[in-house]
Amino acid sequence: MMKFCNLCKICLKKKLLLFAILLIPLLHSCGIYEYAPASEVPTNVKDRAAKALEEGKGLSIGKIGGSGTNFEFASSNVLWRATLEILDFLPLSNVDYSGGIISTDWYNEGTSNNESIKITVRFLSNEIRADGLKIIVHKKACNKNQNCTIKKVKSVLEDELKLAILREATILEKDMSSKYKKKYKKKKGNKTRRKHNYE
Repeated sequence: MMKFCNLCKICLKKKLLLFAILLIPLLHSCGIYEYAPASEVPTNVKDRAAKALEEGKGLSIGKIGGSGTNFEFASSNVLWRATLEILDFLPLSNVDYSGGIISTDWYNEGTSNNESIKITVRFLSNEIRADGLKIIVHKKACNKNQNCTIKKVKSVLEDELKLAILREATILEKDMSSKYKKKYKKKKGNKTRRKHNYE
């Protein structure tokens, strides 16, 4: 019986030592949250992860379990939804939520047969802010021989689109928050009624 107890104690000590060895790297990577402006945070996920590892804020175990998850749809991001709402009249050529980009196809209103535009929206932040979006407009002009030139142009359209997207995102966010408030009040009201029924 004594031999069995000593073996259990030894096994328990080994397990505790192994647990402590595994726990130390995790505790070392913990720290106090430091605010960083959106302009200083990389927009690419892989760049953010590399920066976090360089600063000692993360833990890398390698590729365990195969490839990572790639979320291709975000219904809760109001800036993303607002952009899709505003650009819904244009044909889209590239919509990549994980990359933070929406590109339209070449669009011609029919007023000029040899000119068309392409709009690209880059998301720099999930927050509803003017510097959270970058809108790029390209103009393609073709001559009679179908020799085309493509130029990046600065136009009033960029500012108008940005303003329209921010306005739509604000409206969507207000609608979403009022919907959640109603759900919360309804849920809390049901709990209050139950309490009074028991008394």
